[in-house]
Amino acid sequence: MAEQAEALQLAVGLVERSQHKDEPALDADTERVREGYGLLIVPYNSVEYLASRNVRHQLLGCWPILDDLTTGDV
Repeated sequence: MAEQAEALQLAVGLVERSQHKDEPALDADTERVREGYGLLIVPYNSVEYLASRNVRHQLLGCWPILDDLTTGDV
């Protein structure tokens, strides 16, 4: 069973590994992480949006990362 902190680190690592050089910088939205149905639900978006919460900087299509707290699968 994965702890929430460990599961969050796995999700953050996934965001970092999936980052491409030609894309805006991405990060997990740690303020809006929640748990439900045995999953840690970790939203992410551009660093610029997370700093300002200005919807003009929000990237579309950033589905949350789902981390299974039972198995640790991301």
